[in-house]
Amino acid sequence: MNFFTLLGVELKKIRRSRILFILGIAAVLLWLPSILNAHLNFDMEAEGISPEHNFFIQGFLGMAWFMFPASMVVGTVLLGQTERSNHGILRMLALPVSGGKLCMAKYTVLLTLAAVQMAMMTGMYFISAAIASQTQNYEFLLPPLFVLKEVLVMYVSAVPMIAFFWMLSVCIQTPIFSVGIGLASIVPSVLMINTKMWFAYPMDYPFYVITAKYGELAANLTETEIELIPWAPVAVGFTGFCMVISVICFGRSERR
Repeated sequence: MNFFTLLGVELKKIRRSRILFILGIAAVLLWLPSILNAHLNFDMEAEGISPEHNFFIQGFLGMAWFMFPASMVVGTVLLGQTERSNHGILRMLALPVSGGKLCMAKYTVLLTLAAVQMAMMTGMYFISAAIASQTQNYEFLLPPLFVLKEVLVMYVSAVPMIAFFWMLSVCIQTPIFSVGIGLASIVPSVLMINTKMWFAYPMDYPFYVITAKYGELAANLTETEIELIPWAPVAVGFTGFCMVISVICFGRSERR
């Protein structure tokens, strides 16, 4: 069984799970406060940011700091539980396919889920901005290319974080502990983005990216520079480390 066939099998399993429903609910809950409080975007003149940019930034700040990482933590655990609940992992490991290839296929599915949620949240942004434009009689919609570019940057920056969450779910068999550690790792992001060592903590990458964009758009705030060195090497190294550990530990407890 080649990798793409295996990937197709894994994607079919997602249709029968509650993961997509949970991701959709998270996207709706993220933008609902933005619609209800759209009028507050006109009070940000002190920061030198336009209402439409503030509407975009505030929504995606909530997404990048907590909603998206938390959804990935829960989604990662649910992805693992779909196999363990029906002993499906034992049947998969019995197939003539390496455990490492199966582990990478599941991680690819997780990255696909992350992309789906990003798409959901982006779609909800456009819907929310359109509703806010009507209720406030002001154009909150930003050019699609601008929005899609920022979302793509956030998605790419989240890859190391997702690798860490996947490693937790593989190495920690008890779901409550895996979820607890994953959620707890999100909280320090607020502190880490304000240090010179922010690049050493991958869970703050998406939050740092959107915060840097905030500084760029707000004329009266200090602009934060995103330097690829040492960020990129650290991100690649961290992702590689997490995936090596995941491949080594994947299916180990089931084989005993």
